[in-house]
Amino acid sequence: MKKEIIKDVNLIAACGLYCGSCGKLKRGKCPGCKENEKASWCKIRLCCIEKEINNCSYCIEFSNPKECTKYNNFIARAIEYVFITDRSLCIESLKEDGEEKFVQLMSDKGWVSMPKKKKL
Repeated sequence: MKKEIIKDVNLIAACGLYCGSCGKLKRGKCPGCKENEKASWCKIRLCCIEKEINNCSYCIEFSNPKECTKYNNFIARAIEYVFITDRSLCIESLKEDGEEKFVQLMSDKGWVSMPKKKKL
């Protein structure tokens, strides 16, 4: 039985992923980014906690998250390449449309991250 996607702005991860569409969260195996104290390894999460911001869309230090070395590192680029996703598109969407519309889009599509735009 497939568990329903959870619509909750508190499930937006620091990096822009949407935990409400994640299978691990839906199965009760993960509390999501904000509540996951075991995720102390995540530099993005720690940065947002230190800056007291919900996610990178609120960062005033970098207008584009790809300029930030915590956000845009080798591992992040490799994961985006393998899964054909682009978390920075999530941050753009959060900035442009706000958290409520972002959650609605991500839950409607069942996405954890936005797919990478195709180059024309």
